[in-house]
Amino acid sequence: MDRTAVHAAITGWGKCVPPAVLSNTDLETLTQTSDEWITSRTGIKERRISHAETSDMATVAAFQAQAAAGKDPTDLDMVLVATCSPDRLIPSAATMVQHKVGAVNAAAMDLNAACSGFLYGLVMADQMVRSGAFKTILLIGAEKLHYFLDFTDRSTSVLFGDGAGAVIVEATDEAVGLLSFELGTDGSQGEILCAPGTGTEGHVGSGEHPTVKMDGPAIFRRAVDAMGEASIRVIESAGLSPEDVDLLIPHQANVRIIDATARRLKLDPAKVYVNIASYGNTSAATIPIALAEAVDEGRVGPGDLLVFAAFGAGLTWAAVAFRWGHRVEPLGTSDAALEPTDVTALELLQGNVDAYGKGI
Repeated sequence: MDRTAVHAAITGWGKCVPPAVLSNTDLETLTQTSDEWITSRTGIKERRISHAETSDMATVAAFQAQAAAGKDPTDLDMVLVATCSPDRLIPSAATMVQHKVGAVNAAAMDLNAACSGFLYGLVMADQMVRSGAFKTILLIGAEKLHYFLDFTDRSTSVLFGDGAGAVIVEATDEAVGLLSFELGTDGSQGEILCAPGTGTEGHVGSGEHPTVKMDGPAIFRRAVDAMGEASIRVIESAGLSPEDVDLLIPHQANVRIIDATARRLKLDPAKVYVNIASYGNTSAATIPIALAEAVDEGRVGPGDLLVFAAFGAGLTWAAVAFRWGHRVEPLGTSDAALEPTDVTALELLQGNVDAYGKGI
């Protein structure tokens, strides 16, 4: 294949959402909140709580994406996992997935741009393929965020959930794939969304459980501006206009942020994919989960122009204009699934409750 003609298409897609559902009504038993309060402010009705580890969810999503692309694990050259909640810092979640899926020919590494991580990874995968260094990359966004939540704090505990989504990014001579992108960071504002004590700044033997801290109003303002403006810029950089967009797949953090981003682009709601009500904010996993569902539901057509946009801790943001290929049907399916469990979401959260106490 002539390197000058190499593009990077998404040829496979998959997701993993844990079976245990934590509803807004369940959260009423843990903190001072209500279904009406959560729904009206976020659009979230429920989220998933995982009994399995991040790499386990990532592996299930990976098997599904490989099957959809018709790929064997030995075809993979690279495994990229976007996550801010890996099983361990050493070894990386990506190396665990590489082993679990049997990708014996692949290099592997994690990347952390929080909620923007999947799009950072998509740009990285695209550039790796276009350079000719790799032909087939498994890219995953996976998070087990409930581990870091204080369920006495309704400003954070109602927002996040667990899950994973995956895609196969593959070399092609078809003129599809990433058309333009923007990646941005403002590290000066990192403290408004952070998890202190999760790295070497933590104190050995302190017994303190690390938890997410967030200035919600500040995040909201910056997310609305960053996602909307970055989306407009990538569309213009691709030589297109918002009228050309077939589907916006935004990071699923808050339905009001999604609505504001769509208004910036003057998009009809029918051109915006929203699944936040079912899963909440799964950070780096939100966009690949939403993409997998959008394709399976027939919301993505051959040659469609997709726009992805995200905003997250760091502070980071990202937007991508992406031309879908000709295939919207999976070449195969996988029966991969998490190990079954009868443990409820509230039972899975008992450790969090013990760490922080009951908020009501």
